[in-house]
Amino acid sequence: MFKPSPQMMARLRLTTKQVGGGYYKGTRTGSMGHFEKKGKYVLDWAKIRTYVAPDDLDDFNLTPFVSNQVDPKRDNYVQTLHRNGREVRVVDRMKGSDYLQLWNELNIEEVSQHEAEREEAERAERLREAAKPVSP
Repeated sequence: MFKPSPQMMARLRLTTKQVGGGYYKGTRTGSMGHFEKKGKYVLDWAKIRTYVAPDDLDDFNLTPFVSNQVDPKRDNYVQTLHRNGREVRVVDRMKGSDYLQLWNELNIEEVSQHEAEREEAERAERLREAAKPVSP
């Protein structure tokens, strides 16, 4: 009988159509409790994950896309757009591009430093390419 290799098994997705009824694949997140009689789910607090934030966030080095100056996300994100010479207020959800634009506006020094480093790396790459000998 044909038995697929481990590399092939990564490509073959196991679905409920391939196995008998009652199979549940799950999402690899683990259980947070157990089922009791009559389908009641009971949480086991020993299994529930807890995340502890650092005590002193003033001296904590934040990741690049976290800023103390960005307001917490509201339910409705109001954005002012300029269309046909008028200002239009649009209530919408905040998109990733909106968040990055806001972050760039609040962290101008870091953005300019990153752009300068990128330009310097591009300039060094061009000089390296120009210094290569050309073979006939």
